[in-house]
Amino acid sequence: MKKAAFYTLGCKVNQYETEAMEELFSDAGYEICDFSDHADIYVINTCSVTHMGDRKSRQIIRRAKKANPDGVIAVTGCYSQTAPEEILNIDGVNLVLGTQGRHNIVELSKNLTSTSKVNGVSDIMHTHDFEQLKINRYADRTRAYIKIQDGCSQFCSYCIIPYARGPVRSRPENEILKEISELAKNGYSEIILVGIHVASYGKDIGTTLENLLIKADKTDGIKRIRMSSIEPMTLNGEFVEQIKHAKKLCPHFHISLQSGCDETLKRMNRHYTSKEFADIVEGLRSAFPDAAITTDIMVGFPGETDEEFEKTAEFVKSVDFADAHVFMYSPRRGTPAAKRPDQIAPEIKELRSKKIIEITNNSHAEFLKKHLGKTAEVLFEQVTKDGYWEGKTANYITVKLKSAEYLKGVYKTVLLKEIKNGEIIAVNCD
Repeated sequence: MKKAAFYTLGCKVNQYETEAMEELFSDAGYEICDFSDHADIYVINTCSVTHMGDRKSRQIIRRAKKANPDGVIAVTGCYSQTAPEEILNIDGVNLVLGTQGRHNIVELSKNLTSTSKVNGVSDIMHTHDFEQLKINRYADRTRAYIKIQDGCSQFCSYCIIPYARGPVRSRPENEILKEISELAKNGYSEIILVGIHVASYGKDIGTTLENLLIKADKTDGIKRIRMSSIEPMTLNGEFVEQIKHAKKLCPHFHISLQSGCDETLKRMNRHYTSKEFADIVEGLRSAFPDAAITTDIMVGFPGETDEEFEKTAEFVKSVDFADAHVFMYSPRRGTPAAKRPDQIAPEIKELRSKKIIEITNNSHAEFLKKHLGKTAEVLFEQVTKDGYWEGKTANYITVKLKSAEYLKGVYKTVLLKEIKNGEIIAVNCD
């Protein structure tokens, strides 16, 4: 039996797509093995959000070549979509697919040898159909990702993703609901709706994200529904009013801020102001009192002055995020921001990153403190190296519990007792 190995870089959408490709190979008779094993084909699903993603992708390709010099290497994803020839010229790469056409990967791989060079990347900018990559089996028995859309038409000035993923394409609502129902029947009680720009769901097919959420909420057997990262202006008063009674929607909203300075936001081509963002957060907290509001914050965007950065720092303090992903601006070839002459020095980016991380670490600690002494329902997922069962609350707090019970996939109400290393240690309720 032939063996296939997979490696995923980047976002939850990539993780979903890799699992779908694994299933395609498995159905074709391949044994799915660890990436470090001697495989017949290595499939690397790449990321290109930052230059680090590109570099890591190249490192993984070299790892595959070392694991089996005679193996076939197929590279897919955002990096291969934006730089197919560059990847095909890397020693050992035999097949390049972008962010479309992955459903044909097994067929395309059949006649490849270790000396083949095939460029299967299509013009994503003129693609208007959602590529069906459905998953029927999951290795993780606690939660499942469901991809609901692809593409992005926002064109933020720093972002390569619209060029890597193409225009917005939404998956038909009935197919999503059918998959949710099937997952529930197979024992999954928590689902995560993922996409490249989730907020755009339905705009191309005459429906909306809130309509999908309301219908998904009625699915028997599903206990929790999560959304992946969402754009701020989607979460307006009308949207929140429609979803606030959804009993299964988790009160965790990851809203991409990027900057707390209006001047910087304008250069980024972000379509909101800091005041509008603050109003969105206030509305969410009013509708969902225990909501965790998390975010992404970029520092060192071209032209960001000390004064602009301080505006962001003060704004981040005022919002009190439950957690944040802080990262330094990385020029992406082909984007407007990369062409700007006012790039920020790496050492300044580093200092600014450290300051924002300190602020968000403090607000994360304060968020956890607010929950001490309360009870919460936790979906436990795994045992950690130090012998605790670990899981998440509905608002995405990591909780650990010492227990002799087998708790994988079990919901259990516990008392949140103390904070340790950014996580909450719980005890059984009396």
